Amino acid sequence: MKTLTSIIIKVSIFFILILMISKLFAQSLHSDNGNGTYTNPVIPADFPDPDVVKVGDTYYMVSTTMFIFPGVPIIKSHDLVNWEYCSNAVPRFDFGKCYDLEDCNRYGHGQWATSIKYHNGKFYLLFITLNEGGFMCTASKAEGPWEVKKLPKGFYDPGLFFDDDGRIYVAQGYGKISITEVDENLAPKTKDSLVFTGNIRGGLEGTHVYKINGYYYLYSTYGGGNGIQVALRSKNIYGPYEQKIVISDTTPGVTFGVHQGALIQTNTGQWWTMLFVDSGPFGRFPSLQPVTWVDGWPMVGVNGKGVITYKKPDVGKTYPIKTFPTSDEFDNKIPGMQWGWNHNPDPANWSLSQRPGYLRLTTGRLAPDLTLARNTLTQRPFAKYTQTTPTIGVTKLDVDHMKDGDNAGIAVFQDPYAYIAVRQHNNNKYIVMVNNGKTIDSVAINKPTVYLRTIASNATKKANFEYSFDNQSFTTIGNDLTMKFNLKIFTGNKFCLFNYATKQTGGYVDFDWFRME
Repeated sequence: MKTLTSIIIKVSIFFILILMISKLFAQSLHSDNGNGTYTNPVIPADFPDPDVVKVGDTYYMVSTTMFIFPGVPIIKSHDLVNWEYCSNAVPRFDFGKCYDLEDCNRYGHGQWATSIKYHNGKFYLLFITLNEGGFMCTASKAEGPWEVKKLPKGFYDPGLFFDDDGRIYVAQGYGKISITEVDENLAPKTKDSLVFTGNIRGGLEGTHVYKINGYYYLYSTYGGGNGIQVALRSKNIYGPYEQKIVISDTTPGVTFGVHQGALIQTNTGQWWTMLFVDSGPFGRFPSLQPVTWVDGWPMVGVNGKGVITYKKPDVGKTYPIKTFPTSDEFDNKIPGMQWGWNHNPDPANWSLSQRPGYLRLTTGRLAPDLTLARNTLTQRPFAKYTQTTPTIGVTKLDVDHMKDGDNAGIAVFQDPYAYIAVRQHNNNKYIVMVNNGKTIDSVAINKPTVYLRTIASNATKKANFEYSFDNQSFTTIGNDLTMKFNLKIFTGNKFCLFNYATKQTGGYVDFDWFRME
């Protein structure tokens, strides 16, 4: 009897451990805890400057990708917690040679702070690039296709608003917020009218416009790592406006400085806001916060603080848990929607069909280093809710057709950046580790196939690099990259697959797969 009891106890403990591990693993991949609650960040990856619109029972969110194309990503959700890719509104950006890395670049520039609206059966996106001006994207479906049109005037951090009397306005500005009436093509009908000057500190921005119970609300932020979210309200679109801090959370952790985003009402009447938090080298993560109306003000969080684990929004139904795709076997005709090219790609020099099941990158022109290498394919790393668990990116690479001067591998890219690559020199191949442009270590190889791996931690801000010939035993090479979120780049660190030439063009490599662990 003792033996049977002991066996039952051991089996019970085993299944409890399995359940605990499965729950921990599940939580490490998404914010839905599976028990009616969720944990912030609602998406643990770089989806900054969120704006959200509800159409029917679906919520659509747009975010910033700046110099990454396809860009201006639209993601969708039915419950504000579980999100999935919907479309990339701008496949490429042909409005300046710098987007082709022709002797210049758009790091730290490009598309940002997009406003999304749905009006009379059409989706509208409005964004600015600091160098090229204002742009509007329109589509009958969020899945696209999207039409991109350059506007006669750009609006800084625009907030598009369709009033109930048929008029259209854009709120805009940095420090000083103005209102401009525009026509249906978003061309100005009036001059900019200054309606409010930030008076808490500098940098009032990120304005979105709502009309609720007879008030016009300008939902804005005093940005930065310690962001402050405010609401301005007036009975008249042109003011005068009164101001209220709706959240200013300086609690260390995942709600510190939560700011900038959208107000959202569910079909059941609940109010929520999608903001973001500067979350370290992996970038700026969306944070879903409850909203309570107090004396006509949309107060965010609970008792003035952002929530971390909280009850999911009541949307009238229960929806399945979703996870974003990360790994790619390169079996399709186009890269998955999780990928984006660093600046515009050169379509003549990448292919998923020349060798089916592989991504082929061919060198089309010389580049002095990775920062100017075209056809660098990038992807956001996802942080883990276990915090201390690093994110691993690994790829299998066929290097049999490289030419002297070629460098091909996997990088962690921001400023600084680092990578592990195969380099060909004098018809010999070497595995090299490069840290911010400097070759740290080099190992000669004579294999046509290698596995390259990077292990990056948003918590420790460190990334290291390894190689293998069997995908089982990996060897560390070089030193650690200390990752940063540098405003010169202004996006989170990205995993990158690349092949660039320093001496001659025409060499190519084949990536069999990329897997994020």
